[in-house]
Amino acid sequence: MVVNNWFETTIGEQATLQRGIDITRAEQRPGRVPVVSSGGISSYHDTVQIKAPGVVLGRKGVVGSVYYIPEDYWPHDTTLWVKDFHGNHPRFIYYFFKSIASLIARMDVGSANPTLNRNHVHPIKVLWPPIAEQKTIAHILGTLDDKIELNQQMNQTLEAIARALFKSWFIDFDPVRAKLDGRQPIGMDAETAALFPAEFEDGGAIGQIPKGWTVKKLKDVLEVSRSGLKPEEFREESFDYFSLPAFDEGKLPKVEEGNQIKSNKYIVHNNAVLLSKLNPHIPRVWLPSTSLTRRAVCSTEFLVILPLQGMTCEYLYSLCNSQGFLETFSAMVTGTSGSHQRVKPEYLLNMDIVVSSPEITSQFTEIVGSFYRKVHENLSESQIFSSIRDALLPKLLSGEIRVQDAETVVEAVT
Repeated sequence: MVVNNWFETTIGEQATLQRGIDITRAEQRPGRVPVVSSGGISSYHDTVQIKAPGVVLGRKGVVGSVYYIPEDYWPHDTTLWVKDFHGNHPRFIYYFFKSIASLIARMDVGSANPTLNRNHVHPIKVLWPPIAEQKTIAHILGTLDDKIELNQQMNQTLEAIARALFKSWFIDFDPVRAKLDGRQPIGMDAETAALFPAEFEDGGAIGQIPKGWTVKKLKDVLEVSRSGLKPEEFREESFDYFSLPAFDEGKLPKVEEGNQIKSNKYIVHNNAVLLSKLNPHIPRVWLPSTSLTRRAVCSTEFLVILPLQGMTCEYLYSLCNSQGFLETFSAMVTGTSGSHQRVKPEYLLNMDIVVSSPEITSQFTEIVGSFYRKVHENLSESQIFSSIRDALLPKLLSGEIRVQDAETVVEAVT
């Protein structure tokens, strides 16, 4: 079968795969060269093995993974990398392998550990477009991926600014120190600066704290909700389901029908913060949108934290993301390893924190609230881009949809 001027060929004739180069962590030296393993970028080294751009496939461990590497890199022994693009467009090659990722995953030849043999990939017959069409396809799909990447970078920046502001105000007490020294707090208007005291007082075991602030237990400023329901009892209703996999995949809940969500789940309220109690050495702190449009539930592996009077979910989310909190929370773990490692809610509730005036908390919330709303907007937008990309990918790579039609779709949403 030939689509327009596409032609039949084999993968090996268009992209020669080569086994990666082994390197241990002990052999690596500090640097900026990404070491790409079957699970993605696993570390960084100071030596380049392959010039960019690169396309890397998971060979051992994670079979079916595909990565586009826009910078010089080191392909690990657990991967296959494209040694020769044969004049084809590198990013098109990446999308081509993405389009057959499920096929590659089924080519596992390992026994205990999944393994991919390049000699089994090379002979596969495929339809192949000319270079001009490759470039157009790569541009269409790349536009969507670039927008997703831009949103991710923006979100990382917004989250970092919010964390830095929380640390400055509530941990390092920078505005108080500035006023104590007779200086105007940096980056703060006079009205906000007036909310902070200009001296410290004894905070007991905590040490010096801003005058007028108090030391409280977390149970004085938040509660852990255990309100639950069984979604399967509402079989015809759609839920926003906050789960650990959904968090790891992109921090957006999955929309699920009640009959698809098994066992009891906690109810997620509009002003909730979700904190994973499972394996806290991998922190998972989630701020659901404050404008949930349907009933929401979460996995019981989360603690559902609700602010008490004078507190806000934005403040508590920032607190739970602070380094000191996460270190203390991680030290509260019980159990031995893996899925058995958890933090008991009562341990969390007895943690000491320094609490400012409600006016300062409110001002902080007003500032970072706009950041977090933008983060949610970007996440939702990226989800739309991702869905469009995933729908277009197989159709473009099979020639089922014309590139002109795909360009029209992308232009309409970007």
